[in-house]
Amino acid sequence: MDHKDLIVWQKSMALASFIYSLTRGFPREELFGLTNQIRRAVISIPSNIAEGLSRGTDKEFVFFLRVAKGSAAEVETQLLISKNLGYINDMEMKRALALYDEIIRMLGTLIMKIGKRIEAGG
Repeated sequence: MDHKDLIVWQKSMALASFIYSLTRGFPREELFGLTNQIRRAVISIPSNIAEGLSRGTDKEFVFFLRVAKGSAAEVETQLLISKNLGYINDMEMKRALALYDEIIRMLGTLIMKIGKRIEAGG
């Protein structure tokens, strides 16, 4: 299986593209602050999914899925900060959080499913 076949990877790529579009409108003084931070965190999600799957073992895959989940939580926090600062509007926030919610649920399900497979010894 290729990481590009995983729906969670595809959704996280969509979120990354959306975040990049959103942050183009952030104030210039945020370029090395919030803009950079949220972009790095969002890129980490699909990157860790891809790296984890490529490692070839379930234990490593779960480890990297957990890292991706942590990065997703960072993105959520940074979106909330961006909204509080008035950098994004309600519609943008709603769209970003809808993708975030899907990704976080999918990661949790995948972690649990693979974790059970590890516990079963397979």
